[in-house]
Amino acid sequence: VGIPLARLVDLYPRKYVLAGGITLIGGITALGGLAQNFVQLFMSRMLIGAGGSAHAPGSYSMLADYFPPARLPRAIGFLQLGFIGGNVLGIYLGGLLLTLVAAWPVTHWMGLTIHGWQWVLMIVGAPGFVIAGLLLFATEPPRRGLTVQGQAVPMKAVLREIWTRRSIYLPLFIGLAFSATEFLGLGVWRPAFLARTYGWSSARIGNWMSVVILVSYLVGAFVGTVFAEWLAKRYKDAHVRAATILFALAAPFEIIAPLMPSGELALLCVAGGGVCALASAVPQNAAIQRITPNEMRGRVTAIYLFMFIFFGSFGGQLIGSVTQRVFGSDADLWKSIVITASILLPLAALTISRGIRPYGREVERIEKLEASSAS
Repeated sequence: VGIPLARLVDLYPRKYVLAGGITLIGGITALGGLAQNFVQLFMSRMLIGAGGSAHAPGSYSMLADYFPPARLPRAIGFLQLGFIGGNVLGIYLGGLLLTLVAAWPVTHWMGLTIHGWQWVLMIVGAPGFVIAGLLLFATEPPRRGLTVQGQAVPMKAVLREIWTRRSIYLPLFIGLAFSATEFLGLGVWRPAFLARTYGWSSARIGNWMSVVILVSYLVGAFVGTVFAEWLAKRYKDAHVRAATILFALAAPFEIIAPLMPSGELALLCVAGGGVCALASAVPQNAAIQRITPNEMRGRVTAIYLFMFIFFGSFGGQLIGSVTQRVFGSDADLWKSIVITASILLPLAALTISRGIRPYGREVERIEKLEASSAS
């Protein structure tokens, strides 16, 4: 759904597409509070995912037109901070609201039975309409880097563009696939790893993991911004070069984490890997926005994010399969994590590094075109 919706980002004013998506999410979330069975609740959550699938393509596309290339990593870094802060705030407010409605009696209205937790969905969905309304007052930035004025570019042309510049796009896409498989897979199995290897309780795991994830991701967004901007003063290929270096730095942290003698030291290594992983997202996304023609930017971004979600969904299965089929013991989960991290993260760094020189040449070409058009 994300790729077809991203076509709207490439064709229409992006603030309207984003406002429509936010309205849909808010409305469906609130309606989900009226669900009377599992199927209805499942369908509402699925529609929410569909409504939000154009948000990242639309947001990144607007940022690339709002800010000059030198400041784009900073803008993307702030966007990442908003995403992280929103997730943390959502978890906190969700728990607060659940505590508040726990004592509310079951309500019967127009044949519907509404429990306390359903009120939470209706409460958190309502502000979406206000946010969507505020977004309509945002200034739509003029599209820069258009190659086709006022026309809808077919998907075939988008795929042709990716293939034409495959020396840049393929390293980014394939490298992302390797890294997503590793990092999302680790996210699935890390609680079990801490429990099996160090005997930690679920409560202890939750307390430590929440702090580690929050701090490492916040630091990562800052590090990615500063590092990408620093390299950009020295290299045309700064964005891809930064992503390569950050993946290379993440690898040893993730490899040695399961080898640590204590859970605290393991999580310290996990935090280091998390900083590098989140930091790499800033230059990766900046690279895509920098070289992609404006009228294709939404769909190329959607394809890129699809690679992250699709291959990341196999990460948990991969680590679990290695544990069962190679080692045959749940206690050897740590070995599976070491093996997958030792293979996938170096592959991610190596693959993305193949795009450094082609990306630098493409940025140089784009800068010459921009300079000639400005004069």
